[in-house]
Formats: sequence, C-alpha cells, structure tokens
Amino acid sequence: MKEKRKWPDEEKITGFFDSNTTMKGELSFRGSFRIDGYFEGKIASEAVLIIGDEGKVKADVDVGICIIRGEMQGTVRAKEKIEVHDKGRVTGTLITPRLMVEEGAFLEARCFTGEAANFKDELCLDQK
Repeated sequence: MKEKRKWPDEEKITGFFDSNTTMKGELSFRGSFRIDGYFEGKIASEAVLIIGDEGKVKADVDVGICIIRGEMQGTVRAKEKIEVHDKGRVTGTLITPRLMVEEGAFLEARCFTGEAANFKDELCLDQK
C-alpha cells in the first residue's frame, strides 16, 4: 500500500511574514510558511504555502500545497493541491493535480488540473 505523505499541519507554521512585511526576491523554505504581508518574486518549496487573509503575493510559485486566503497574482504550481478559500483572489495560472475553490472566491485564471497538470508541467520543463 502506498504510504500517504504527511504535510505540516497548517496550524504548525515554521515561517511567517506578518501584515507589516514587504519583501521582494526569492523565498525557499521547509515546513509550512504563511504570508500575511506583501511578497513579490519567486517561491519554491516542497511543503505548504499559506497566503493569509491579509497576504498579497505577486510571484512564480512552485510548492507542494498552496492555500490561498488572500490575493495571488502569477503562476502557481502545486504538486499535491491548490485551495482557494472564500476570501481568496487569484489572477494568473494554476497548475495542480487537485484544485479546490470555495464559493465566494475570485478566480480569473487558466487552470490545469489532473492529467492536464502533468502535461503542462512537462511543457514547462521542456522550455527551461
């Protein structure tokens, strides 16, 4: 039987930008990371990224799981899943095997899910 991968609990945050933080650049981390401030640039991790209610992210994101409660602009690639909650606002491209969008969320994005997500990832790798 295939062992299910355990992701860090959303409540156990290992890194955090609060609402008064503004940062531009590249971010990589282990464990779950929450952004309630503003981030612009590139984010890469195998773990969980949480964009909090006050968070605003303009970036190219490549993570294991992405939970969006704030604003996200750019491309999000998640190896496991992307969740867009009721107050989440997404503009850009979402690439993931599983996508969950709550009622009330704003979504203006190209979405590649399931097999299409795998195909899109292969295309992205070929272009690099």
